[in-house]
Formats: sequence, structure tokens, C-alpha cells
Amino acid sequence: MKYFSLIIVLFFFACGNKEDILLPKSNTTVISDVQDHSPIYIFFRIKDKDTLAEVNRKNSIITTNWIFNIDSRLPLRLVIPEVMKLQDKKRKEKAHKNEKAENYYSYADSIKKNMAFIPFTKVDYSIGKPKKDDFVIYFKKGTDLVSLNGKYVKKIDLLQEFFSVRFILKPRIVIQFDKNMSYGEYIQNKILVRKFDLYNTNPISPKEFIF
Repeated sequence: MKYFSLIIVLFFFACGNKEDILLPKSNTTVISDVQDHSPIYIFFRIKDKDTLAEVNRKNSIITTNWIFNIDSRLPLRLVIPEVMKLQDKKRKEKAHKNEKAENYYSYADSIKKNMAFIPFTKVDYSIGKPKKDDFVIYFKKGTDLVSLNGKYVKKIDLLQEFFSVRFILKPRIVIQFDKNMSYGEYIQNKILVRKFDLYNTNPISPKEFIF
């Protein structure tokens, strides 16, 4: 499957008009190819100075892998509620359910110059704050620092700093993202968190909070 022409902008044709989605960018590929898939598009719109997220899922088939093509400029506060609705619809499907069908976010690998994908099927989103007894990894908008339960460290040191923490009783470890963060920045942080998968047991709960 070739995606070279879609490195930065994904084009969508509907009713004879060309639409475009500015994809997030990263310098690494998590997954390079997804077979048997259906596209879902979430467009960036401006109306009366308000930013809107417009969803198009007309070509999505419930039994296939879903690829979410989302404009990188949209804030998470608009993106995630739409993603949650679509996740819920797919999870509740009974008649034509395919247990092997996954959900993926698409983005552009700016080094290899190809389209890439990151799975999020098992992610359980919640709008709000984690519980007080959770250990929270918090990504704030527009900074190269990440909070480990209140202690700020550089993102490049995230894994080293996390595994240096000594828990007496291991809490639930969750991730929280700034609701005003752009979707493009969110994908870059998601790719960073995927490095936890290098370990035999990923200590991070699939629960993600947007606040």
C-alpha cells in the first residue's frame, strides 16, 4: 500500500469537491500498513470564529478496521468526544461484530515519508480528572515537560524517570492530556507513550483522561 503522496495532507473527495485533512506528523512509524479497513474523517472547520470538528463516516463498515483520519489542528476537547461516540457505536454492535477489527489513528512519518498508524482500540477515554489515588502521567499543551504525579521531567527522560519511582503499593497508573492540546501534539505524545510497550508488561492503564 503506497501513501507517499499523502505525507502531509490527506485528500478526501465528496460530491465532486476536494476536501483536505492536515495529518499529524512524527519521525517514526508504529504500524506501516493496515489491511481490510474503512476510513473515518474528522475535518477542521471554522464557523463564526468558532472551531468545529466535522465527522464523516459514510464509508465506514462495522466489520473492518477503522482508520481515523483527523486534522492535526483540532483541539482534543472537540476530537475525543467524537471518537468516544464512534468507539461506543462499534463496541455495542452485535449483529455484525468482528472481534478482530481494530481502531487506528493515521499520521504521517516525515522521515520515511509514508502514512503510518497507531492503534487505540483498547483505550478507554474519560472527560474529566483521574481519581486522587491514581498515579497520573500528565501531558500539558505546548511544553517539552511531562508531569509524573506532580514532578515535571523532560519527555525524553520519561521512561527512565518513571521506572526510577519506587511504589510501596502500586497504584493505578493513568495518562491525562490537556483538553486544549492539539490533536497533532496528542499523537506525538501517544507515540512517546508507546515506548512502554518495549517492556514485557505495560504498566500504564488503557484509561486516558481529557481535562
